[in-house]
Amino acid sequence: VHLVESGGGLVQAGGSLRLSCAASGNIFSINAMGWYRQAPGKQREFVAIISSGGSTNYADSVKGRFAISRDNAKNTVYLQMNSLKPEDTAIYYCNAPDVYSGTSYSNYWGQGTQVTVSS
Repeated sequence: VHLVESGGGLVQAGGSLRLSCAASGNIFSINAMGWYRQAPGKQREFVAIISSGGSTNYADSVKGRFAISRDNAKNTVYLQMNSLKPEDTAIYYCNAPDVYSGTSYSNYWGQGTQVTVSS
């Protein structure tokens, strides 16, 4: 199973970006899908998560600015990021913690996509 992120880039403060993450491979079903980020010199931190039924949860730092969504038919999760701040600068990673292959559950990570917000 592979998770491939796209949509990162350089944006000015106050701007918007939309990240995408598509899962492919031996997939029977995917429960939750989420996003994490890691800024230079810091630990990876939770950003947002969405269940297969559409329930969402966000880190306090992004509530009201970011929106997570998914297309189950495409095994794809999105992260709409608005009102971006310089402190949102990080590598953003897609995560699917419980991908069911038909016989077992596994946790997968994408390779990351860089988001840089200039002041």
